[in-house]
Amino acid sequence: MLNQGIGSWPARRARKTPGRTALVHRDAEITYRRLHERVLRLAHGLHTLGVARGDRVAYLGPNHPAFLETLFAAGALGAVFVPLNTRLTEAELTYNLVDSGSTVLVHGAEQAGTAAAVAANGGVRHRVTLGTPDGEGLGYEDLLAAGGTDPLDEPVAPDDPCVIMYTSGTTGRPKGAVLSHANITWNSVNVLVDTDLTGDEVTLVVAPLFHTAGLNMTCLPTLLKGGRVVLLEAFDPGTVLDVVERRRVTYMFGVPTMYDAMAAHPRWDTADLSSLRSVSCGGAPVPARTIERYLARGLAFSQGYGMTEASPGVLFLDREQTSAKAGSAGVPHFFTDIRVVLADGSPAGPGQRGEVLVQGPNVMSGYWGRPEDTAAAFTGDGWLRTGDVARTDAEGYAYIVDRVKDMFVSGGENVYPAEVEDALLSHPAVRECAVVGVPDAIWGEVGHAVVVLEAGRRAEGPEILAHLRGRLAKYKIPKTVAFADDLPRTASGKIIKRAVRQAHPAPSPEATPPTPWKGSTP
Repeated sequence: MLNQGIGSWPARRARKTPGRTALVHRDAEITYRRLHERVLRLAHGLHTLGVARGDRVAYLGPNHPAFLETLFAAGALGAVFVPLNTRLTEAELTYNLVDSGSTVLVHGAEQAGTAAAVAANGGVRHRVTLGTPDGEGLGYEDLLAAGGTDPLDEPVAPDDPCVIMYTSGTTGRPKGAVLSHANITWNSVNVLVDTDLTGDEVTLVVAPLFHTAGLNMTCLPTLLKGGRVVLLEAFDPGTVLDVVERRRVTYMFGVPTMYDAMAAHPRWDTADLSSLRSVSCGGAPVPARTIERYLARGLAFSQGYGMTEASPGVLFLDREQTSAKAGSAGVPHFFTDIRVVLADGSPAGPGQRGEVLVQGPNVMSGYWGRPEDTAAAFTGDGWLRTGDVARTDAEGYAYIVDRVKDMFVSGGENVYPAEVEDALLSHPAVRECAVVGVPDAIWGEVGHAVVVLEAGRRAEGPEILAHLRGRLAKYKIPKTVAFADDLPRTASGKIIKRAVRQAHPAPSPEATPPTPWKGSTP
């Protein structure tokens, strides 16, 4: 085949295992033969809309076969896929569409109103809906029905861009990490090597596909191996337990809050989990209490550390080491390498804290349209700067101990304080502010804002937080607000976040029990 990218995967799988089930969604099952046909029809349909090599095709919607069909169809044309986070506001989504220059937006039925608004403001030429089309949109199934099935083999090189995946901005604006076909393929190979996925794997994908972990750590490696992917559109602990039993799920990925909600469910002790061979966790360190509850059910976590810019796998802790190396993120994935370096660039010794640098075929080529940010993200000899601090033990196992850029993780979502602070400063009464992550019994961490008001102005905490609604996704909005006369700073004028956290601790609200996720975060 001329196409060496992931857009050729459905065709390659269809010639090897055409009758195997590739995708399960609700009660529908799609074989690899059928998946190849649908991808081919969609690729022809997108081509009639003017999509060609290098063009960007965006997707806004839940976990659904159409997400993967659009990804593969874009890849078959040499186009670039842009998955959008359904939790973002219209303003945030519009920015992503404008920044990427997406010409087509495929969207779910429930996102129709949002999609219409952001498409109009984001320069999108064609909108394709999974629901009933309105006057301006096209029907997804109609587009497939009109598409041909003539063979399509566009030349696509491994280093061609495949996906633009947006990361939360550390300076107020998100950046689009450009992942090539080779980046995603090598990441899948790393997963296959390190987790021993098999051709009879039944992988439950309930984490959002618009994140690299849900897409690249579970879904695509399973499809590459010829296994079966079960798609759930939203997380509900009872539903997950039911699906694991009924579909005999062998492999799943989640974030700690999801696993805690499952363990808190009334059916936890009686649910049949005997089919599970691998339980993988990421997004935040797994608490000891969670590890113990799963070990009691005969399940051990495979944990890891990664970032969108690395597709995302960087470090991996095998389940056999869950207890012996508790708190560790593991060792590098098979074809990936890390260095932990001190401030002067010299290697950190065992026990010393330093920044984690990453190199490997899974590391991105750069940020979309941002050559200066790309240059700043890499060292002179080509290693990706993670901005995270770690220490290693004598056996080379890494422990992530701090975040250079003060990012925190809330419910599996990365939150960058600078973006939240930028939104806070748009309130007319706010003169200065600092946002820090604080522990939370349900979400792992949540935001705590410390605000300095303009002279003569008054504002209450609820008013400040209400100002952020519609400007930021819900999970980015701080849970608490404190007021201060000033903020501690260094001699050069930089706010000292550690001192902010100590001087203005967050109140301790009463903990509330975990509630079923419906695609929402705090």
